Amino acid sequence: MAASQTPQTLAHLRRARDLMDRDYAEPLDVPTMAAKALMSPAHFSREFKAAYGETPYSYLMTRRIERAMALLRNGTSVTDACTAVGATSLGSFSSTFTEIVGETPSAYRARSHDAAEAMPLCVAKILTRPARYA
Repeated sequence: MAASQTPQTLAHLRRARDLMDRDYAEPLDVPTMAAKALMSPAHFSREFKAAYGETPYSYLMTRRIERAMALLRNGTSVTDACTAVGATSLGSFSSTFTEIVGETPSAYRARSHDAAEAMPLCVAKILTRPARYA
């Protein structure tokens, strides 16, 4: 947490983060998220990155990829998973998926996910959560 971030600022940022977690499939942009946090877009972007270590757009895309991974594990086609999580371009979705997960959506969908299915859902959710590769 940056020294300048008050509890009130963090509460406003959580509202925007909750919006992204809940409405990840909707067409969200920085001005919309900033409005939810009661901040200007530039100020919101700076404060969000200071609080959470990534930009609002990066956070949103990671949430979308996380949801897409669950759909792909359940046999949903790559195109349908892309559409279901609110991505508008299959190419951009595939590139972002590969960057975050480390393999293409098709390869991820094709391989076995028996280990994740055998775990309690709360454990599987933690262990299958995507993380960006630096």
